[in-house]
Amino acid sequence: MDQLVESDKIKSIKHPLNPLTEEEIRKAAKIVKNYFEKTREKIFFETIQLEEPEKSFVLNFQKGMQISREARVNIFKKSKVGVHVILVSISEERVISEEVYSDAQPMIQLEEFLDIENAVKSDSSFIKGCKRRGIVDMDLVCVDAWSAGFVASEDEKGRHISHIFAWVRNSPTDHQYAHPIEGLNATIDIKTLEVIEVIDVGDVPIPKAPGNYMPEFEKNPRDDLKQININQPSGVSFQFKDGKLLWDKWSLVVGFNPREGLTLHNVCYDNRSICYRASIAEMVVPYGSPNKTHARKNVFDIGEYGIGKLANSLELGCDCLGSIYYMDCWIADINGDPMKINNGICIHEEDHGLLWKHYDFRLDRTEVRRGRRLVISSISTVGNYDYASYWYLYLDGEIEFEIKATGVINTVGCIPHAGDKYGTEVAPGVVGQIHQHIFCARLDMAVDGEKNSLYQCDTEQETSSQLNPFGNAFYVKENALEVEGGFKRNPDKQRYWKFVSENKKNIMGNNTSYKIEPTGSIASFHDPQGPSGSRMKFIFNSLWVTEFDKEERYPAGEFVNGSKSDEGLPSFIKKKRSIKNEDLVAWHVFGLHHLPRMEDYPVQPVVKTGFKLMPVGFFDKNPSIDLVNQKNQASCSVKDG
Repeated sequence: MDQLVESDKIKSIKHPLNPLTEEEIRKAAKIVKNYFEKTREKIFFETIQLEEPEKSFVLNFQKGMQISREARVNIFKKSKVGVHVILVSISEERVISEEVYSDAQPMIQLEEFLDIENAVKSDSSFIKGCKRRGIVDMDLVCVDAWSAGFVASEDEKGRHISHIFAWVRNSPTDHQYAHPIEGLNATIDIKTLEVIEVIDVGDVPIPKAPGNYMPEFEKNPRDDLKQININQPSGVSFQFKDGKLLWDKWSLVVGFNPREGLTLHNVCYDNRSICYRASIAEMVVPYGSPNKTHARKNVFDIGEYGIGKLANSLELGCDCLGSIYYMDCWIADINGDPMKINNGICIHEEDHGLLWKHYDFRLDRTEVRRGRRLVISSISTVGNYDYASYWYLYLDGEIEFEIKATGVINTVGCIPHAGDKYGTEVAPGVVGQIHQHIFCARLDMAVDGEKNSLYQCDTEQETSSQLNPFGNAFYVKENALEVEGGFKRNPDKQRYWKFVSENKKNIMGNNTSYKIEPTGSIASFHDPQGPSGSRMKFIFNSLWVTEFDKEERYPAGEFVNGSKSDEGLPSFIKKKRSIKNEDLVAWHVFGLHHLPRMEDYPVQPVVKTGFKLMPVGFFDKNPSIDLVNQKNQASCSVKDG
């Protein structure tokens, strides 16, 4: 994905949806700084990301056409709450428009984490609370800056707030999450670094037992497993051409931005469109404890922090195995300077077991084909948790998204062996609280073209005794949905939804379609009217479908930090737009329900969730039927002894 920049002039951008380059970020920041120079007030950058061009231009784009590049730049000031959204023409080096959202709060920035920690650790009341618990070396104290949600407190009104939790290390390299400082919390104004309130309640002792996972702490490491090496001696089967990723019959553009991280664009199979844009647009992690110091834990890891900003630099042979193509990613820091994430995106192929097989016993003949998939992945660390995101493309036309949650559970303290109703005591005095990880995929569907319709499909038992004399009959009932809205899962009916092209038919004369297979459906246990539930109302449906609007980008709204109500999907669907043969966006909600186990401590093995997009009558037959039978030449038989 060659994106070359020469001096201040963009020399070569292969595709209009390719992510912003280092020089484009630098130029966009410079344009905005010059625009605000007259105010003499320092500005800070929340995000700089590509302003994606109109669909009509992208879909009609041909190699050699001139590409006009624009950026959406969010900035804020320290003097007051508010976010300025600046639309910038990078190509013309000018500001196109400015819109001020005076009540909005920016995301918490990477650079603010340590500032918040240092300010809290310097506060006299917080130090007093630590001393009361026997902590005298403040250098060993660790403070995590959590978003604060919305609390109708006079002290917090009109402020950009963080609510903090604290832990302490036994030694400089010790694992802090093994030692929660229970009952000691603080709220802080992020802009002024004023500690507004210190909460110091209870007398729960700090757990002292080590809970380390680093190799230097492991006394008896196992080395009995033999190494598995994966290689492709003939090279990889994918390539980049004109800014597109090509593999098998698939073509797409790989994107990246600081908020959503990895994105996919213009996903096609055999030159037939399936999805115009795919991303994970929001992730919220609500906790289930009513305890005063923990009740406000419902963090929007995408909308309040940005998983793109928190993306890891991936390591060859560890995060990704085999023959790997890495993409570097560029974001802007708080001052607008470009920051490089080396190897932020990993692209590779991997074996996926059987694709299809049949043994014809009459002919004594077997035909088998091995499956493989193209993997496009990134990993982001949000505080204690690590999220590995994978988009899979399969030989049979299936698209799958999978997220693997790992890292360290958020720990709180308790009286040893007393337990906690709202969690699991994973070690003496250490509790992992019950919580959920709820994701929302934004899927701008384009099944055989921009215009699609939505069908809800339920499996029904045949109730007519005349039609069902043996009591075994069941069938799928399809219901065409007319107006945008939110739709609930129904596992008892094996419910799924399919997006149908009204303008393309298969060999049977039926309209072509793709279905959402909701493999990771989740139910919420929050009160929709409560302080947490009112901010994340998108989680109360499994699927939302809206007519496309380029400004409707996020399921919980554009500005989530400090929000008191969900300004996203519930407000989008109030327009009651038609979803019959229109440009449709699917918002699929899925997630993980996590009651921590002792086995999740001190570091959590991956737990997985996701969903599938599967062809339903999109092809006239199995599209992988023409694959050549290839035997793996590196495989061998291992004999006993």
